[in-house]
Formats: sequence, C-alpha cells, structure tokens
Amino acid sequence: MATRLLTRLLSLPYPPEQDGRWSPVTSTIDWCEENYYATIYSAEVVNTLTNLLFFHLAIKGIRNALKEGHDTVFLVGFVGYLLVGAGSFLFHATLKYPMQLVDELSMIYTTCLMCFATFSNGRSRGHAICVAGFLASLAVFVTGYYHFLQDPRFHEAVYAALTAVVVARSVYVMEVTLRPRHQRRQPGRKDSETENEAQTAVRESERDAQILAQMWAVVGCGLGLFLSGFVFWTIDNRYCSRLITWRRQVGLPWGILLEGHGWWHLMTGLGAYHYLVWGTWLRHCTNGRQDEYELVWPRWNSLPAVVRSETAAGADQQKKDV
Repeated sequence: MATRLLTRLLSLPYPPEQDGRWSPVTSTIDWCEENYYATIYSAEVVNTLTNLLFFHLAIKGIRNALKEGHDTVFLVGFVGYLLVGAGSFLFHATLKYPMQLVDELSMIYTTCLMCFATFSNGRSRGHAICVAGFLASLAVFVTGYYHFLQDPRFHEAVYAALTAVVVARSVYVMEVTLRPRHQRRQPGRKDSETENEAQTAVRESERDAQILAQMWAVVGCGLGLFLSGFVFWTIDNRYCSRLITWRRQVGLPWGILLEGHGWWHLMTGLGAYHYLVWGTWLRHCTNGRQDEYELVWPRWNSLPAVVRSETAAGADQQKKDV
C-alpha cells in the first residue's frame, strides 16, 4: 500500500503524442513508444537515448584495441559497432526511412565484417580475397533487395542468419583450437618426448582448458543477454497496446521501465560487446598468443576486456628501455 502511494506521489502523467521536428514518419516501422510525447526533437526518446550505451562501449573497445595492439579487423569492428549505435540513435530520433536504412544496414555490414574475420583468419591471401568478395556481394545484394522489398522481416532474417553463422563458426574454431582432445601433435614430432617437452605440453593443455572455460562464460553471458533482449523485443511488439495502457497508468518516470525496445538496445548492445571481446581473444589464441594476452573480467556484472599479460607487457617495457 505504501509503495503504491509513493509511486503515485512520485509519478507524472504521460503527455499526449504530438507532431515533432522530424514529422511525418516515413520509416516502415514505428515502434511501441509513443511519438514526441517528451520532446519535439526526438520521436522516441527512450529508444533514442538507450543507444548511448553503444557509444560508451564502442569508445571503450576502440581504446582497448589501440592500447593493447589487437588486430585491425576488431578495431574496425568496434567502429562498425559505433555506427550501429549512431544509426539507431538517428533512426529512433527521427523515424525517417533513410535513417532506418543507416540503422539496419550498418548491422548487416558489421556482421559481414565479423564473418570475414572469422572465415579468413589463418588462410591464404587468395582465400581471404574470395571471402571478402562474397561478403561484399552479399552486402550489396541485401542493400538493394531490402530497399526494393522494404520488409523488415527480410532484414531480421538475414541478420539472424549471419549472426548464427558467425557464432557457430567461432565456437567451432574455439573448440578445435583450445580443447585438448582436438589438439594434434606437431608434424614429425616423435613419441619419445623429452621431460621438458612433456611438461610444456601439460602446462599448455591446462592453460588452454582454463581459457576455454573462461571463453564459454563470455559466450554464455553474451548469448544470455541477446536472448533476454529478444524476449523484451517480442513482448514490446506483441503487447504494445497493453504496455501503452500500463505506462499511462503508472506515469513517468516509472513507465520508462516498460519500454521493451529500449531494453532490447541495452541487452543486445552488451551482448554484441561481449561477442567482440570474445572474438578478439579468440583471434589471439588461434594465432598462438595465449601467453601474451589475458581476459580481465573481475565479476560477472562487469565488462570484460582483453589486455596484454603482465609478462608480455614487462618484456615490451624492457625492449623500450634498451
């Protein structure tokens, strides 16, 4: 009773929908958040502002990539992640069709980039060129066909398929690279290993098993965030009218918590960040640099990051001093 009274005392009624700076709506999608109720400068203010998380995490990822010397493809990946957030920010602020294309197609292009990173690593230059050509052609086709079709379900299906392919391939590479039972002896290596070689092999197997367990934790957290976001996204689409009624009953600011698409942004933003960190770390491991880099993730509700190990950082400092 006291909680209900406090909620009523600390809530404001929702203003009515109105025309705004960017009216009329020209996008093929108008989400469940009511338009321009808070300000004439943002059509969907919650859906707009929740994209600021992408800006924060993208800057964090870009700084980490530059500081720690990660492969360029992941630096570009975080730049693409930033563009996704910027596109979504502009789309929800204006609900204009060109901004919708910027939002949705940047998701496709960034996922294609991650496909390239996954399928070209460790392969010949010719193979990498073929992969790049195929993905570039696919991106051009999706862009043209989506603009012709203008059906959001096509974009959703392509994005989901590309994401599933990238994750599945990355999991396969992770298991084959790090799972001890999948590791093969080096060509020409004799069974009569020296004691030092045997000890080194045991140490590396234990190290890789520990890394694999940590990677699965990152993967599980990322997928859990993505699936949670999908649940919010589905509820927001299916029960929109009911959610609007509830939001107007509880008033502001409490009604913000019932903006399902805003939760989708937060959940998928965090999930995508976890994937990029995982991909960065996996690339170092597939390149045999497990002892040079490590994952820093002090607790489950913090943000993971891949950094140079203390040993590798110390060696680099010694080189600079010399």
